[in-house]
Amino acid sequence: MTKDPYGQFADMMSSAMKGHTRQMASGLGGVLGTMTASGVKLDDFKHEMQDYWVAALPGTLQTDASSGGSESSQSAIAADGSESGDPSSGESTVTLNVDGFKPGDRVLAIRVNGGNDVVVLCKVVGADG
Repeated sequence: MTKDPYGQFADMMSSAMKGHTRQMASGLGGVLGTMTASGVKLDDFKHEMQDYWVAALPGTLQTDASSGGSESSQSAIAADGSESGDPSSGESTVTLNVDGFKPGDRVLAIRVNGGNDVVVLCKVVGADG
């Protein structure tokens, strides 16, 4: 009985591709971490990361003018408390700055740039608040 060299090659390639795929996918997705006084400590990495990014989430807030809201409820209130936009248009621009993390806060982060950098997306809390 002769062995099929093409079948062996295909099995070897399939096995290698599965291994590479598993290795690459293991670094994807979000990871929980804890803010420290000087950085962020991810749950799956033993060292604190002092050089990290924080997501700033710009967006547009659209309100329904037919909801009967007052002009002040139809304006956007930015993170610093200032309002922006034209209430009569029903659209306002909002920039959400999430820079109010304190040591001990639990956060959600993702790895970018091949796992070399970390972006802290938001603070996470339990279902009970």
